[in-house]
Amino acid sequence: MASRSILRFRKLCYVEPVSSPSVKFQSFQTPEVEKTDDSSVEKKQWKRKKQQRGWRCIDSCCWVIGYMCTAWWVLMLLYHSLPVALTGFQVPESPGTRLKGEGLTALHPVVLVPGIVTGGLELWEGRPCAEGLFRKRLWGGGFTEIFKRPLCWLEHLSLDNETGLDPPGIRVRAVPGLVAADYFAPGYFVWAVLIENLARMGYEGKNMHMAAYDWRLSFQNTEIRDQALSRLKSKIELMYVTNGYKKVVVVPHSMGAIYFLHFMKWVETPPPKGGGGGPSWCAKHIKAIMNIGPAFLGVPKAVSNIFSAEGKDVAYIRAMAPGVLDSEFLGLQTFEHVMRACRTWDSIVSILPKGGDAIWGNLDWSPEDGQSCDRAKKGYLQSTSGDNNFSHNDGNRIFQVKEPVKYGRIISFGKESSQLSSSQLPRLDLKDLIHKDSATNSKSSCGGVWTEYGEVSSESIRRVTENKAYTAQTLFDLLRFVAPKMMQRAEAHFSHGIADNLDDPKYAHYKYWSNPLETKLPVAPDMEIYCLYGVGIATERSYVYKMSPPNKCKSIPFRIDGSADGEAGSCLKNGIHFVDGDDSVPVLSAGFMCAKGWRGRTRFNPSGIATYIREYRHKPPASLLEGRGIESGAHVDIMGNVALIEDVLRVAAGANGAQTGGDRIYSDIMRISERINLQM
Repeated sequence: MASRSILRFRKLCYVEPVSSPSVKFQSFQTPEVEKTDDSSVEKKQWKRKKQQRGWRCIDSCCWVIGYMCTAWWVLMLLYHSLPVALTGFQVPESPGTRLKGEGLTALHPVVLVPGIVTGGLELWEGRPCAEGLFRKRLWGGGFTEIFKRPLCWLEHLSLDNETGLDPPGIRVRAVPGLVAADYFAPGYFVWAVLIENLARMGYEGKNMHMAAYDWRLSFQNTEIRDQALSRLKSKIELMYVTNGYKKVVVVPHSMGAIYFLHFMKWVETPPPKGGGGGPSWCAKHIKAIMNIGPAFLGVPKAVSNIFSAEGKDVAYIRAMAPGVLDSEFLGLQTFEHVMRACRTWDSIVSILPKGGDAIWGNLDWSPEDGQSCDRAKKGYLQSTSGDNNFSHNDGNRIFQVKEPVKYGRIISFGKESSQLSSSQLPRLDLKDLIHKDSATNSKSSCGGVWTEYGEVSSESIRRVTENKAYTAQTLFDLLRFVAPKMMQRAEAHFSHGIADNLDDPKYAHYKYWSNPLETKLPVAPDMEIYCLYGVGIATERSYVYKMSPPNKCKSIPFRIDGSADGEAGSCLKNGIHFVDGDDSVPVLSAGFMCAKGWRGRTRFNPSGIATYIREYRHKPPASLLEGRGIESGAHVDIMGNVALIEDVLRVAAGANGAQTGGDRIYSDIMRISERINLQM
């Protein structure tokens, strides 16, 4: 035993010489003793695996998200720690406070009508996956449920694909009251600034109302399911009586403008189709309609939403970082999920372009011809207040003439197809195309998400691109082909043409009531209609598309060609042609009806209701302290524009159009309107 201990001790103490090449002497190194400890072996294996694993993409994503969240919370902490008035920074006086100082007070009751997307939705009944969300906001809140249970969230926001109403076992309803659309998300205001300024002039719950409705539904279905139109009628009548028989000022935003247009026709129509108010109801109860960012004639971005679930932001990201949005990381297939949900919302069809080629242009012509997007030379039309005399100086237009753009081709396949003469473009009758049985084109083998594209044969998809260009007239045939269920369901509620004879009995059907080109305004000669919208922002007008890369797990075969760019100063950027507008609604859609369609006595405005155009030139915020800007002309941010708020407050306090300054026009809307040949 003693000899073994001595030998073990000698082994531990033994050192062997090791030569060092850098110096000329010998060093001694104790040899490593073989360890048999299990924990040490496990540590070595874990360390080896960690070295082999390296840095993965998900690690980068997690770190980026972590940095963004940390930076956001730090900025929010600093923001809330700042004093109300900073040294050297003058906080502008709010319009409500200033006008109250001038002696203006609340006079006419005000009804606010939100547009698409901005109104909150809450859960009243749901599937087991939505446990704990009763009366919690699914839309228009913190959106935390998107991250917690995204598929469950999308399922509850989707409507029945056959009826356009609630799916079995699910009830999602509009949030009632002013809180329905004051903020879209924490810190992101929609109506909050206008509500606050109205309150400074004396408005409160008894003389201010938010006409909340489920913006996903077709307009008539909001009445069938929720009696939203009946409740709005009753509320206006009550406010009229309880506020000294003062007429109501209605302030719709975006899609809310055509929703209220539908309401005005519904309220005068005899029951059971309408509200039974009679032909003088609007003249008796409504003083003015102040439409903010109205989408009267639709928006082209609704086309890209239905066709490929895209917009300019997606096209920009794809151009800057190709492949990022198309990766199959975790099998997300985000666009397919978004398309599946959005195609159950009939309201999107309500904002498709109205008026066909006569309004939006054909293969070789459009009313915006002659515009350019050269930001370096951008200027603005000068206008006079109270009349229609405008200085059409070519050097002062927002978008100067540079090169012809064929805006009438709302969808073109390939950049070249958006520029060729119409005689060089092939023609295709979409009726020749066929759908494939969904069972033979299933995506289930790779976990794909079902969309209606799954029922279209690959040959038909290829032939769709051979047509090369689609105008406002022919794109409806295209959408009926690629989204047959949605279009069949929604076109029973909406129409997008131009009436030949408005006295034809067929126009008594409710599907025509939200189209200003297929319905008459009420007989209310003392009423006023305002078109209030921003200008000076590049707004989507038409798209250059291409086929998606072949991938068996991708069910959306088309995408905006983000690589299609024009020359310097061109309106083509990342596959999208831009025109003047408010970032969502082109000037053509927002201003035409007030500029020409309803101006004076026309067949669309038989009693000659006065119309006014008030444009707000976009000015981005000068610093972060201004938030989203007090002079913004953007589609939603304009709700915080001090000039717009002042116009609304003055009319609510009793002013008329002439007293607010009449027309104020910076864009080319008058020239654009004159180029449209429409029977008045």
